[in-house]
Amino acid sequence: MTTQPSLSRRTFLTASATAVGAGLTSLPYASVAQSTQTMSKTPLYGPPPGVAKLNANENPYGPSPAAIKAMTEAITKGAYYVNDAAETLKTMIAERHGLTKEHIILSSGSSGVLTSLAMMAAQQGSILGSDLFWDTTSRMGTRNSPNGIKRLPKTADLSVDLDAMYVAVDGSIALAQICNPNNPTGSIVSPQKLRTFCEKVSEQTMVLVDEAYNEVTDDPEANSMIPLVKAGKNVVVARTFSKIYGLAGMRVGYMVAAPETVEKISAYGMGSYGLNQAGIAAAVASYNDAAFLAYSKSKIIEAREMIAEAVKVNGLTALPSQTSFMFVNLGAINAEDFRQAMAKENVLIRGVYQDYYHWSRVSVGTLADVEKYTTAMPKVLESLT
Repeated sequence: MTTQPSLSRRTFLTASATAVGAGLTSLPYASVAQSTQTMSKTPLYGPPPGVAKLNANENPYGPSPAAIKAMTEAITKGAYYVNDAAETLKTMIAERHGLTKEHIILSSGSSGVLTSLAMMAAQQGSILGSDLFWDTTSRMGTRNSPNGIKRLPKTADLSVDLDAMYVAVDGSIALAQICNPNNPTGSIVSPQKLRTFCEKVSEQTMVLVDEAYNEVTDDPEANSMIPLVKAGKNVVVARTFSKIYGLAGMRVGYMVAAPETVEKISAYGMGSYGLNQAGIAAAVASYNDAAFLAYSKSKIIEAREMIAEAVKVNGLTALPSQTSFMFVNLGAINAEDFRQAMAKENVLIRGVYQDYYHWSRVSVGTLADVEKYTTAMPKVLESLT
């Protein structure tokens, strides 16, 4: 038996350095170098130059300067798991709402904890929602369960019919889910009506209010149902740092719920193992940054008003929005055809949702990117009519 020489780390590094010094003339290394050059032409982070990415409700005005500074420091400790920083963030969130950190569960975006909640609920019964809502996490949570999503009938104005939802709650419903404001419609439910609904329905089953866009609304405090959690109601509220904070790529979100509910939901998640140092550092730095939040919100509203004006000028209509996107009625034009035609103009938007074939969702973005959308709109509409 022939003994093979061992390859130490020092031997490997010395050999690698020799190869680099030789100019990487062998074919495999040359191929890698050529591939790297090709990849470098395509941005690894964010959209390519000249492309207006208005299809994912991202906020290009983030991260804030404070968040960037905090992330830069945090990555030097990227070798370590997230522990103390996560507890700091939970404490900050809890203190704002007069709760304890045991009322808070963090996750990779709000998607993580929303999926965990859906998985938990699906063990008990169905998830009830309006016909059109952000159902991605509910679909993920129910896909391996005999229970699924029960949808309400369509409404003419695409609003959330709380009365119909109340009537639909029976023993088969484990979770009543409401996105407020709703996605993709952008519309908002009256806080008084929603509060009354939550108080009544929570006596029968758990109520989830997804408040991903709460901070963008006209009155975030009035529109939030977090006080119901503090009051002991069977209500849970989800929030995210992906929208107004501009941290979609850093994946930080949270849920506010009773401590015993947090403990149950946690059984379906990854805990702090689903978090990262840079994301948590950015969230901590951003959470109370009032100046940045005001700036971010003002830019979102300015861009939204540009879209609304373009919709009106081009003879279309859109639903009222208190979010970072608008849901546009294209009339007789198919939304997928519109999406494809816009893509040819380097403007990325969403296509058809379910069977709402003539409704198109467009996100706000930088003012320059929104201007690409408004400029391309008349040309694209004319090509499709």
